[in-house]
Amino acid sequence: MGTVKKDVLIGVLVALFATFGGIFLYLEYFSKFSFNDTLKMINEGKLYGKVLSLAAIPNLFVFFVFIKKKQDNRAKGVLIATILIALTTLILKFF
Repeated sequence: MGTVKKDVLIGVLVALFATFGGIFLYLEYFSKFSFNDTLKMINEGKLYGKVLSLAAIPNLFVFFVFIKKKQDNRAKGVLIATILIALTTLILKFF
């Protein structure tokens, strides 16, 4: 695998990890309810898209770190993952 593809893949994986970390932080520390209760409320209220949107905020930080370090291909991977998350959020909003 070429270094460009490898760097883009690393960027995508880092962005997904940051998104899941954002979801965990939101559910564990910013919600006033327990982890399981918050998951139940998200499921009952069909709030997946809203939570996913909030959880993608750490990608902004990761993106700018890669840009600052001049790792443009990894930043492209973060951007690709963020666009996929945005499309997923859009799909979840209508279904």
